[in-house]
Order: sequence, then C-alpha cells, then structure tokens
Amino acid sequence: MNQDLDADLVAGALQVSIGLLRRRLRQTQADGELTLPETAALARLDRSGPATSSALAKLEQISPQSMGATLGALESRGLVQRRPDPEDGRRVVISLTTSGRQALQKRRTARTEQLAQALSTGFSKEELGQLMAAAPLLERLAQSI
Repeated sequence: MNQDLDADLVAGALQVSIGLLRRRLRQTQADGELTLPETAALARLDRSGPATSSALAKLEQISPQSMGATLGALESRGLVQRRPDPEDGRRVVISLTTSGRQALQKRRTARTEQLAQALSTGFSKEELGQLMAAAPLLERLAQSI
C-alpha cells in the first residue's frame, strides 16, 4: 500500500469517527445549556478577546444576522457585554463577562465529564493509553487544516 492510500484511509476513518463523536456530544445538550453557536462565540471571545459582531461572524463563517441573534441571546443572559470600541467610538465591541467565562467553563467541564464517564466504563487501560497517545496527533492535525 502506498503512502497516499494510507493517508486517504486514515482521513476517511477519522472523518467518520470524529464526526460521530461530535454529533453525539451535541445531541446530549441539556435544557438551558449553551447552544453550539453560543458556545462557539463565547469560546472565540475567550481565546481572542473582544471583537465586533461582524468580525466574529466572519471568523465563525456565519452570517452577520445569525451572529447578531446569537450575541443578543448571550447578552440577554449576561454572558457578553457590548462597549464602544476604544479605537473607534462608532463601533461596538463584544466581550466576555465573568458569567460568560463561567458558563463556557461549565460547558467544557460537563463535556469532559461526559467523555470521562464513557471512557472509564467502556475502555481498557491499554485503549485509554492509545487514545491518550492519539490526542496530540489529533490536535496537530486540526492545526494543520
């Protein structure tokens, strides 16, 4: 088997398995929990700092209208705040509030606990070691795309 065929097989297998894992994690959203777009907006603000609504929409590859609705919902829950842009008072920047950071951390913790529960009940020590060894590779793969 040549190197290209191996890479194609791995790519296909990863696409299926990672896609399934993501869908399953999304399907287990609890009532009142952050939606996927809300989580993405909060995570982007957490990583990158304050930004305009249009910049967030562009980074998340969604329409400005969709981002506006998402930010409106987050603002009504006190998870983000709007302030005049210090560099251009005509623009408004969105920033994460302390409550927003806590909500994001709560979601991350819940997902980690969900994965830990599944791992502890359905995988052997050897399999856990294999998954741990694969984690940095998956991260490197994500960064190279």
